[in-house]
Amino acid sequence: MSERPLTILFMPESAYGPTNNCIGIGDVLRRRGHRVVFAAEASWRGRLERLGFEEDLVDLAPPSTDAASQDAGQFWKDFIRDTAPEFRKPTIEQLDTWIRPVWEELVNGARYCQPQLTQIIERARPDVIVEDNVVGFPALVTAGVPFVRIVSCNPLEIADPRIPPAFSGYPAADPAGWPEFRDEYDRVHRPLWAEFNEWVTEQGAPPLPDLEFIHEGAVNLYVYPELADYRRAVPLAPSWHRLESSVRQTDEKFTLPEALAAGDRPLIYFSLGSLGSADVELMRRVIGCLAATPYRYIVSKGPLHEEIALPPNMAGAEFLPQTSVLPLCQLVITHGGNNTVTECLHYGKPMVVLPLFWDQYDNAQRMHELGLGIRLDTYQFTDNELHGALDRLLTDAALDRRLAAAAATIQGHDGLRTAAGLIEQAAG
Repeated sequence: MSERPLTILFMPESAYGPTNNCIGIGDVLRRRGHRVVFAAEASWRGRLERLGFEEDLVDLAPPSTDAASQDAGQFWKDFIRDTAPEFRKPTIEQLDTWIRPVWEELVNGARYCQPQLTQIIERARPDVIVEDNVVGFPALVTAGVPFVRIVSCNPLEIADPRIPPAFSGYPAADPAGWPEFRDEYDRVHRPLWAEFNEWVTEQGAPPLPDLEFIHEGAVNLYVYPELADYRRAVPLAPSWHRLESSVRQTDEKFTLPEALAAGDRPLIYFSLGSLGSADVELMRRVIGCLAATPYRYIVSKGPLHEEIALPPNMAGAEFLPQTSVLPLCQLVITHGGNNTVTECLHYGKPMVVLPLFWDQYDNAQRMHELGLGIRLDTYQFTDNELHGALDRLLTDAALDRRLAAAAATIQGHDGLRTAAGLIEQAAG
């Protein structure tokens, strides 16, 4: 623990996973007496202040006059909804039609907010800067204070020749398709990367690593338990630290609705995340399939919750305090976002994974190949496949014992306080 109060500036990606991760770590630092400032995207206004943080927010694009667009993370909700048809394609085809457009939006946001970030840093005068994102912001690495990078996506983002390429969802034991995927990623993204790298250096920042969109920090943290981590050909540098989990303690308590509390059948949590749940057609498809099972369900309905009706064996809401819901459940149906996957392992819950985009394919494949869950084709699964997956996982006593032991180990490492301590050390 630092002997003096620090000012710590967090800049998370404008999505719930990275922001919640920073909230969890920031809350520990705040309780230790440090000043915690969030340079989050402007649609988070008011949400972070309520948790005891300072807000000095940024616009990643010209502010919209549409009131609805000001909801937290609304840009990405709209983006997912409008581009959902791309998720039906093989991952190698998504590189040009979905992954590259996402990188373009992220790069444009970094360019747009550079002057704002410079001013925020001048106002905050941080002792250390922490970024949880996949794209770099030159102002954060030229501020003259230590820079800490957090990777809260699947660790395939940290490339290595012995592990599958990020975003592919390819098996770790079968490298046959890796070269083709890597070549296509290079072909699609190198022009964008080269242009962005040139701009980054023009702002006074060091060049970016080849074909990567963000710098390493003086300290680098990634969130993935050792149980599921990958074997690398090249060990990570000493500046890299694995966090077994990073489960925030700021969620409100959750009381099981009376209609579900009266039952004794297994309780299952279903969430496609705040972004994936914007695909209402998919939400309805899964809910319709689950309605025919004897189990009970808690459903995170997401931003378009008013368009989603639930049958009698389910209860849900637009948003749920996920870290308070998970301990109550026996199984989780998830999109495979890194935060949800690592939280499931933290609490020892098996998963059925329906990946949609980005690193969710990688997490789905990893859980499947390690026997910690079952990966299904998100848009092509049959009712029998989903029903069978639920039945198998709910009756696998050996898996329950394995996950319970893993959860005890993961919780024992106390990732939140480990991260907070490493950030304090970086500032020192």
